[in-house]
Amino acid sequence: MFRRRRREQPETVAEQESQAPTRESGPWDADEPHPDTDRIDLGGLRLPHNPDFDVRLASLGDQHVGVVVLYEDSSLQLQALAAPRSGGLWDDVRTKIVAQAKTLEEREGPFGVELAGEVAMEGGSRAARYIGIDGPRWFLLAAITGPGALDERVSGAFLDFVKDVVVVRGGEPMAREEPITLSRPHERQAVEQDERPAFSPFKRGPEISETR
Repeated sequence: MFRRRRREQPETVAEQESQAPTRESGPWDADEPHPDTDRIDLGGLRLPHNPDFDVRLASLGDQHVGVVVLYEDSSLQLQALAAPRSGGLWDDVRTKIVAQAKTLEEREGPFGVELAGEVAMEGGSRAARYIGIDGPRWFLLAAITGPGALDERVSGAFLDFVKDVVVVRGGEPMAREEPITLSRPHERQAVEQDERPAFSPFKRGPEISETR
């Protein structure tokens, strides 16, 4: 389990207090006013702290490119991608996901159009729900799999989590759909590989590591 990020410094807190959030919930961009709460700082993503969630990094090669959150018998996978200034990515990403999992159907959700249905996995199929959020020069993909994709109580907990995520895009040039790289908290003491297969809409599945 990752440790929480310390609260913002007093100067930052004062600045955020003077600029109240203009929306009721996120995901938030790091440069916009957002609630000052304890979060897990993973560099490209700052995650709300929920003691019931088991938060793990997902990696491709030597890069940490996503997060897997385990809760009861379900999982939430988050991945932040760079997006162009001209527009969002969800329409294109949604088309790619449907091409790989034709059993998914579009429906209206709390963030707009989402995908829901079942996806083939090793040993059978699993309920899945894909949610895409376009932000300023970034795109956040959330995938809920397992019973929680259908259970409103579990999916509600996951959605509340997503609504308080902060995306740190940074100002450096990035290619379209390039993953926003994450990093482990400085307090990390040991990392253990998790052998459970991770769910990903992309062809190569990420490896998962955790901090105890």
